[in-house]
Amino acid sequence: MRTRIKFCGLTRPGDVRLAVELGVDAIGLVFAAGSPRCLTPDQGASLRSAVPPLVDAVALFMDNPGSEVEAVVRRLKPDLLQFHGSESEAFCRSFGVPFIKTVAMGGGASDAATARKRYPSASAFLLDGHAPGQPGGRGERFDWTQVPSLGRPLFLAGGLAPANVAEAVRIVRPYAVDVSSGIEGAPGLKDGGRMQSFVDEVRRADRSAPE
Repeated sequence: MRTRIKFCGLTRPGDVRLAVELGVDAIGLVFAAGSPRCLTPDQGASLRSAVPPLVDAVALFMDNPGSEVEAVVRRLKPDLLQFHGSESEAFCRSFGVPFIKTVAMGGGASDAATARKRYPSASAFLLDGHAPGQPGGRGERFDWTQVPSLGRPLFLAGGLAPANVAEAVRIVRPYAVDVSSGIEGAPGLKDGGRMQSFVDEVRRADRSAPE
């Protein structure tokens, strides 16, 4: 199976265009207050316009008020929503857009064990390395051998970079890998060489998958 790739936390149209040229499957746009990659709706709309058909635009939130999520949904028409906070199942599905729910793995796998029951409408789960209640995108890795089966496609995040993503793919065999800080020169500023290397390493791991 081909591992999908999501580049998250993009802030510049040129980075979006390069990501698309490299063949990534999804672009993550952050609207979580306090993140160094947080966008205004106007900035998000500008980046959204650079995402072509057949590449998913994902809008990321963390305990944002419903009015803010609704405004982004109306303005950007994202393909997917991604929730990183304590949002309820009812809140996540209330916007009429498929959603990914993030599971914080920094405190162990206990939260992951109940995620499927708590979020039955989730299209996928994203496993990140941060502790519960903390924002993601900080490059924190967790124990990849402790990935649970949640009955949904799994996005693997947390501490991924060109140097280790092939290993992560071989261990976990996730549906998708999600990277932000691991391809940056500074928060929100992607590095073209690291972006290219990340994609190359994922493809190398896919080629080495057992038949």
